[in-house]
Amino acid sequence: MAGILGEIDKSVHFIGIGGIGMSGIAHLALCRGVKVSGSDLKESRVTEELRRLGAAISIGHHPGNVGDAGLVIYSSAIREDNPEIKEARAKGIPTIKRAQALAQLMQGETVITVAGSHGKTTTTSLVSYLLLEAGLSPSVAIGGIFKNIDSNACLGKGGFFVAEADESDGSFLYYEPRYSIVTNIDREHLDYYKDFQSQVEAFRKFINKTQNQGCVFCCADDVNLKEILKGYEKRYTLFGLNQAADIYPKNIQMKGLTSEFDCYYRVSHSGKVHKFLDRFYLSLGGEHNISNSLAVIGIGIELGIDLQIIKQVLSQYQGVARRLEIKFKGKDALVMDDYAHHPTEIKATLAAVRNLNFKRMVVIFQPHRYTRTKLLLEEFSGSFDLADCLILTDIYPAGELSIEGVSGESIYNKIKERWPGKTMYFLAKEKIKDFVLTNLQPQDLIITLGAGDIVKVADELVEELKR
Repeated sequence: MAGILGEIDKSVHFIGIGGIGMSGIAHLALCRGVKVSGSDLKESRVTEELRRLGAAISIGHHPGNVGDAGLVIYSSAIREDNPEIKEARAKGIPTIKRAQALAQLMQGETVITVAGSHGKTTTTSLVSYLLLEAGLSPSVAIGGIFKNIDSNACLGKGGFFVAEADESDGSFLYYEPRYSIVTNIDREHLDYYKDFQSQVEAFRKFINKTQNQGCVFCCADDVNLKEILKGYEKRYTLFGLNQAADIYPKNIQMKGLTSEFDCYYRVSHSGKVHKFLDRFYLSLGGEHNISNSLAVIGIGIELGIDLQIIKQVLSQYQGVARRLEIKFKGKDALVMDDYAHHPTEIKATLAAVRNLNFKRMVVIFQPHRYTRTKLLLEEFSGSFDLADCLILTDIYPAGELSIEGVSGESIYNKIKERWPGKTMYFLAKEKIKDFVLTNLQPQDLIITLGAGDIVKVADELVEELKR
């Protein structure tokens, strides 16, 4: 293992080891023979799996958990006053951020990173699956549980490393990939960036860190990405839904939560001649997912992967947990769950499920973070137009302190201003299940949305409906 991680003969301690990003790095470290310890606030399927692989995990944060670790890795959710951070620094133990650890794991590999405000996890898992099925044996670090491998990480032997690049705290700038995909840039994480232009500049720096001999794949439908590329002197490929892109679809057909399209690819950068590649079947619905898949096709062509393998991957992809995930399908109700927590994501998700066979769409939304709710309140008010019935609940704080005057009711009131006649309710989370079951109508589509723990409501509903 490269870098400081490879020089530690004691354990490496992970603060917040149960987080989806942290657990992936811990998984890879364990597979490379590193002694791993860690702590988190609660048990989960993830911590159980890491224990099975050999990690020593403590529940709760306590100075004694650090022990005689030779290195401490911490997530962006960990505050400076965390007792384990303080203990490590008092002992003189090196401490590094999650992204720094991931960058060290990447050393010596051909790195493919996926960045963007939306679609990172789906696109990263698609690229990972492509390289796995092509026999390239990549190492993989994904921000979600990828169903085809039932994990968020795996250690490969082929010299490739596919990773999701998180921009939320600017830490994606630690990476220097050979190839990078950027799906979009949207108003997000403004609590860190302070203003949108600073966020765009961070993406500009990320794109510029793509290696000279590599290629960056950017969405042609994103005006900010196109602006960045005006001054970009290295090689790039544009993918997108419009025909100005280097790779684009035609004759799109949506079939429930799947889609089909003809794919065209520009033959050379010296001209505008596009070649029909093939008709692709994608096991995902929504135009946003077609766009994501175009980037994957582009990477496949770049790496010389057979077109039939690319087609097979897109059709057999099983998705990521909490991304348009069907939890229950009965004759009277369909229950789904999705991670969407930003206004753009919510609109895309609801547009994608619109093609399903139902009479009424019941949307249950748990806002994520006080800062996001405050900064994007106006945008949230226009995100639920497709919902026939909307249920809002309290904010999932994700470790943030509350902000006076900001709550789930803030969104409720804003939507009521916009759509006075809309059927909507504000309920405590623990009351949602009984309310939905009491008011259930035949052929309801019930979908829970949010990056917090709203999935528990979906699971509770499913338990009752199965009875």
